[in-house]
Parts: sequence; C-alpha cells; structure tokens
Amino acid sequence: MNVERLMNPSVVTCTPQDTLDQAAAKLWEWDYGMLPVCEEGTRNLKGVITDRDICMHAHQHHKALPQMHVGDAMSVSVKTCLRSDSLVQAESVMKAARVRRLPVVDQAGKLVGLISLADLAREASREDKLAQPDLTLVEVGETLSRICASRLPASIS
Repeated sequence: MNVERLMNPSVVTCTPQDTLDQAAAKLWEWDYGMLPVCEEGTRNLKGVITDRDICMHAHQHHKALPQMHVGDAMSVSVKTCLRSDSLVQAESVMKAARVRRLPVVDQAGKLVGLISLADLAREASREDKLAQPDLTLVEVGETLSRICASRLPASIS
C-alpha cells in the first residue's frame, strides 16, 4: 500500500506571513500539532510549524504572538514523502527524522497531503490479521519509541 491511500488530502496550512497567533488558532481549531507552511496563494511547501515551535519562539523573543510571524519560527528543514512512497518508506522517514507527521508532496514539491504516525498505526492494526502485513504494530511501536526518546544524555534525563 502507498501513502496516497492513507494520507489526508485536506490539509490546513499557513503562510510565512501569518502571525504566530493565527497559526496557533488554526492548530487549536483543527486539533493539529503541526501545520505545513506554504507560499501565499500556492501549495509550495516552505516549512512546517508546530505548537512547540510557537511556544519556544515566544519564550526566546519575549513578544506577544500577534507581533511575530510564522516565517521566523518555522522549521525549514522539512522531511517529506511522495504519495507513491510505500507506508514502510514513510514510516522509515518518520523514525529517522523523529517526527510524527510528514507532509506529502508531488514531484514538484507541492503539498498534496499529510500522513501521520497515527495513520500508520491504524493501518498496522488493520493489517495485524494478515499473513504478511506491510506494516506491523511492532514496527510502529519502535518508531514511536524512537521519536519519543530523550535527546539528552541519560545522566541528565
């Protein structure tokens, strides 16, 4: 099975020019933890912003959210996958990059959807009864464990 079968094609986005309070409002309204950031009026992916990015940027700069812009707080080094990628490929990217969500792009880099680790877990659960599943619950669990592992040395965490 490929990413296109599981991805959410109806993705809420923001632009680099949006304020952090606008992005936070979208995250809250849609119950998301991450928003793709696209060039205004296009689906050209420029980055992603998370609720954590917003909090840390506000903490570091001591300004109100309406005074700061997404473009200043977003991550520009974004891991993506293609809609034609296998679920195992998407899961591998998530594990290596330690992210729970991947923007899905076309060959030109335009945003076409979003796939999450939760999507993969639901599919692994469905496939659990198959003789040869593409994705297993154990693999998804290992990916979640890797994503959630502390980045601090063991003596500090």
